[in-house]
Amino acid sequence: MAMEKKSKWMAVLKVVLWLTVLSFAISFIISLFVEDDFESIDGNVAVIEITGTIVAQDGSYLFEDVASSDEIAKLIRKADKNDRIKAIVFEINSPGGSAVASDEIAAEIKKVNKTTVALIREIGTSGAYWIASSTDHVVANRMSITGSIGVIASYLGFEGFIEEHNITYNRLISGKYKDLGSPFKELTQEEKALFEKSLGSINDYFIDEVAKNRNLNRKEVERLATGQFYLGIEAFELGLVDELGSSDEVKKYVEKQIGQEADFVKYKTEKGFLGALSVI
Repeated sequence: MAMEKKSKWMAVLKVVLWLTVLSFAISFIISLFVEDDFESIDGNVAVIEITGTIVAQDGSYLFEDVASSDEIAKLIRKADKNDRIKAIVFEINSPGGSAVASDEIAAEIKKVNKTTVALIREIGTSGAYWIASSTDHVVANRMSITGSIGVIASYLGFEGFIEEHNITYNRLISGKYKDLGSPFKELTQEEKALFEKSLGSINDYFIDEVAKNRNLNRKEVERLATGQFYLGIEAFELGLVDELGSSDEVKKYVEKQIGQEADFVKYKTEKGFLGALSVI
């Protein structure tokens, strides 16, 4: 009788154990396929990383870090709505990327009704600098690379390869410029002029934003907008950054602005398994 009772309890224990393991397994599998915004319940200063190429939508590049304006804007709004958060710090390590995505992030930062700070540790050039300039205060490492105010658009041309291998490019279009930028034919001077006009317009937007964000004379920004990058120390002397230093300087500045001790918390989007594997 005792053995039979013990056997029943063992069976019940096994069932409970298996149910526990199964629940953990199901939770783990679901977490692999779902992306969730993550934030700590503690902290009064949000830290948002802008790492890698800046893109409009997160295509979850497998071997490359990207900073999606969609995701970053969502994190900015989340931090801004959180009453516990008194300031937002943007840790930047990016060479830039999409002008549209950079403009979207910068515009979102300007809507924030809290102290905003950019920290450029290694690199914050082109669109990444555009974003940094939109914050209240920019801190850069003295040896970091920043600036590079300018716009680029390049493409590979295969017209020589096609001609050499006796391949024909049959041009069938409904509009004069429909195949503008096709790699299978050389740009005409007229087409090149159209491209450069568009790039010039984007560059004007870039210069205008930096001049306004940094409270600099537009002519001075035009002089700096050669596409050249500057070391942090040079950027500081030119007025492109406010302070040289690291997270220590950021902490001191933030505490002075919010009037309390800074407790940093990272805001980020956790990637699910499918998101980590998908590629463009």
